[in-house]
Amino acid sequence: MSYLEYKLVPTRSFTVIRNCAGCGKKAPCQNTGKFRVNANGSRIDVWLIYQCSKCRHTLNLAIYERRKNTDIPAEEYQRFLDNDAQLAEEYGRSAALFQKNKAQIDHKDMAYELIPLQDTTDKTVCENRRQITIRNPYGIKIRPEKLAAEILGLSANQVRKQILKGTITIASSAQTIDISVLSDPK
Repeated sequence: MSYLEYKLVPTRSFTVIRNCAGCGKKAPCQNTGKFRVNANGSRIDVWLIYQCSKCRHTLNLAIYERRKNTDIPAEEYQRFLDNDAQLAEEYGRSAALFQKNKAQIDHKDMAYELIPLQDTTDKTVCENRRQITIRNPYGIKIRPEKLAAEILGLSANQVRKQILKGTITIASSAQTIDISVLSDPK
């Protein structure tokens, strides 16, 4: 039996679908890689700035609101002030940030990669069986059949046929997708 493990990772910040005040309708917004920091006395607000792809109207996603300046680590605060692109990208991939701001992630415009974590083969156990586990720490919403097709080098239609035959089984949760292949499905 061979055991494969992958990690599903977005290759860029999530695109947000939001009502745009400039366009007057729902529009895709992209991460600008910049932060807005505002201080009022000892209270600090920090936002990640997104921008409408059509009219360039901005949307601020709250990272910190009305926090004491001592509540934000000094190094992170400096990175906000410096508009650290890497930090903006990290926040742009945080599903929790989008949930907090009630922002809808555009899953159709999702760019991702499957990073192999582990590949082992144990010939003493069922030689013609493969077990594939895909870790999904970012909670990317993607059809498990699509990932199975990509990993196995099959079309989505071929994977569906194999599922109906019972040679491929798929179990998924929010953070993990398990694919079991009983024989070579090609």
